[in-house]
Amino acid sequence: MQDEAVDSSDSMNVPDIVLQSSSPKLSQKQDYIFHGGRRHVRPYYFEFIAHVNKRWTGKTIVDLFADEFKGRPRDYYVGAVKSGRIKVDGETVPVSYIVKSSQKITHFLHRHEPPVMTDDVEILLKEPDVVTVCKPASIPVHPCGQYRKNTVVGILDAEHDLGPLFPIHRLDRLVSGLLIIARTAAKADFFRQQIEGGLVKKRYIAKVIGVFPEDEKVVDANINYNGSEGRSTAEDASSSGDDKKVKGKPACTKFTRIDTNGTHSLVLCEPVTGRTHQIRVHLQYTGHPIANDPLYLTQHVDDLETKIAKRIDAGERKLVSPEDYMYSSEDFSIDPMCTNCPKLIPQGYEEHDEALWLHCVRYSGTGWEYECPYPSWASLALPFS
Repeated sequence: MQDEAVDSSDSMNVPDIVLQSSSPKLSQKQDYIFHGGRRHVRPYYFEFIAHVNKRWTGKTIVDLFADEFKGRPRDYYVGAVKSGRIKVDGETVPVSYIVKSSQKITHFLHRHEPPVMTDDVEILLKEPDVVTVCKPASIPVHPCGQYRKNTVVGILDAEHDLGPLFPIHRLDRLVSGLLIIARTAAKADFFRQQIEGGLVKKRYIAKVIGVFPEDEKVVDANINYNGSEGRSTAEDASSSGDDKKVKGKPACTKFTRIDTNGTHSLVLCEPVTGRTHQIRVHLQYTGHPIANDPLYLTQHVDDLETKIAKRIDAGERKLVSPEDYMYSSEDFSIDPMCTNCPKLIPQGYEEHDEALWLHCVRYSGTGWEYECPYPSWASLALPFS
């Protein structure tokens, strides 16, 4: 239920609820709590809006939520319908109400966002129509899923009063590095035309398992993204017979080894196309996956490398578990119906899934070039450094 989302200023017939004041800003400085090396968002009231699709039509309002949004127990949805926190076409309905196609459903809730591993978003360059930043790992570029204020655009709005913003490319949440953001729609369109015209060159670095080949390696393998699993697979078109249809979209990445210590290699990655998880799955295809990738490593290596990466991050940032947070009424008020309170973090948050050894270092096009410094993990002086 996230195709539309707006702050709500309606009364939900629940006592002692204090709504956020309406504001054109996405985020403000006071919206955040810093605990254990992470940036948390103070829980806030929010209204999700969606319209009944074909799959939902004919279900009771409670069955719809219990079947489609499993993050909360069925009893919560029963209570939310009875109290009017869930409405259909702006009206309170009984729990047995059967929804109809295209009806508007709203869900007013106490929203908890996952934390991110950043104090701020470093601005590299600020011009009248462009700002470039070094995006930290763990933080999404723009509002999506469970994240709204804990995003690059949200933090830039809160900490630097920058907005509206138009990111001209995206980096996965776990990826760090250069992010180019237009400050006007016209500048965003300028970048979009160059990207769509194939005029933009991209460079990333990755820390991978093993000794990567010394010579430049070009991977030309289709990328097939499975949305239900949240991961991609690669298939070489030249290895398939004439009677076998190759799945996915054409994708090409050039790789060049920068350095190796015999255990890991630092690799320059130059994606020619832009498919979901392209660099990650193409590195897996070469037999040298990113050394702490939670999706594209074999299980026994995944466990080892994730523990190593987590230990390094914790040592560098003096991280403590979000589970160690002790509730304080000065931080936020507990909502009696909320299934997350009194914790700061939402249910289902996975602490280890925070960073990836993949970093964007340069974007260039016709008449422009932007760069970002290398991250600390790019050193290969010692194994697991």
